[in-house]
Amino acid sequence: MPHKLFEIDKEIPEREKHIYIKHCSDEDNEIDCNKSTIPGCMTERGCALAGGRGVITGAIKDVIGLVHSPVGCQYYTTGVKRYPSKPELPNGKTFPIDNFNLKYSFGTDLKEANVVFGGTKKLKEAIIESNKEYPFASAIYVNSTCTTGLIGDDVDAVCKEMTEELGKDVVAFNTPGFSGVSQSKGHHITNDAVFDRLVGTKEPPKTTGYDICLIGEYNIDGDLWVLEKYLTEMGLNILSRFSGDASHDELCWMHRSKLNLVRCQRSATYIADLIEEKYGVPYKKVDFFSTEYCDDNLRMLGRYFSLEEEAEAVIEKYHGEVKEELKWYKEQLSGKKVYIFSGGPKSWHLSIPLEKELGLDIIAVASQFEHLDGYDKMKARVKDGTTILDDPNSLELEELILTNKPDLILAGIKEKYLAYKHGIPAIQIHSYENGPYIGYEGFLNLAKDIYNNINAPVWKLMDFESE
Repeated sequence: MPHKLFEIDKEIPEREKHIYIKHCSDEDNEIDCNKSTIPGCMTERGCALAGGRGVITGAIKDVIGLVHSPVGCQYYTTGVKRYPSKPELPNGKTFPIDNFNLKYSFGTDLKEANVVFGGTKKLKEAIIESNKEYPFASAIYVNSTCTTGLIGDDVDAVCKEMTEELGKDVVAFNTPGFSGVSQSKGHHITNDAVFDRLVGTKEPPKTTGYDICLIGEYNIDGDLWVLEKYLTEMGLNILSRFSGDASHDELCWMHRSKLNLVRCQRSATYIADLIEEKYGVPYKKVDFFSTEYCDDNLRMLGRYFSLEEEAEAVIEKYHGEVKEELKWYKEQLSGKKVYIFSGGPKSWHLSIPLEKELGLDIIAVASQFEHLDGYDKMKARVKDGTTILDDPNSLELEELILTNKPDLILAGIKEKYLAYKHGIPAIQIHSYENGPYIGYEGFLNLAKDIYNNINAPVWKLMDFESE
């Protein structure tokens, strides 16, 4: 019986195909995924705008991100992700506003009249006005939304006209929420738009034989800066980032990389495929969540660029710094039951490292927008009996909590306070509150947060059964 219907879902039997209990003898059973949410389910997914603007272009530090929409869609433009950026630009100049991508949000604020008579005039005015206020921005990125998609505003034509008028790139991203079943469609649209509109349009100031692009690394709470340190110390040059702490120009010269590294394989493999197909730049899928994955991937890069000794030096230095502390945390945490409810692929990135290096017992994993290949990886990396959920909702999470009584939930903000109400600690694994969590020191940081959350005195002060 690989599929399971929760009690809360008995009026929605279609949910059974989206919930799977791993069993060794069911290799051919697939989980239903990447489809429209079943009517009646309170999905927690984001839309295509969230995937495009909220995830990928929202991390770029020197562009104006303008959303063509009623004001409500501005929610996904700033503040929902912790994507810090440094003001330094590749040309040696300094961008005048620190963390510009986090601090400023731009929108057309469409009203009823714009919906009736069209919003392109207002869009042009917003582009011109934002450029006047922030003329130092390298480019302007415009996202369309459900409203502007439905009324048929030609955002591409406006952006083309404004590019010629302003003399800088004004790029259209057609991300109406209805264009896909989840935020995953926004990732794909944005990958395609960046490739079609930007990659190959500029040349980097210089190139070396050790140039790489970090693709699908969004610098959540400084993750990218941890990886940059390792890669730079072993002699590699980060030519482009897609898109954490990236500048607009970096996206334009991604075609000059010698090797592309794909970190988030759900949101960014699309552009790596396109660059390989057109420009012949190969790519490797990499994983740096844990000490073992760091060792393996740094050694892979050492072999690829004939930098084996340099890679070993980095491994010895940084792995050595955390090894003993991680042993202590494993002794303290062994056997603790954990859910991983990530938006995307962290459910399979983290399942083996948390079990192997910290002794945790992973009993449920989930994703809001994974595709079949991602669920295959989840199935391969969890033990028999683990529950795997596609597009989960709060009612299902509540039933799981009451049934299994986990010691910790790694999830997002939507699940965090529900877990708290049941006396279960929760750590944000989408947009961290205390990162970075990648790399050697990041994994130790995660171990500390898990230990501190599970052992926080507050949980002993809560007595639900007596209420």
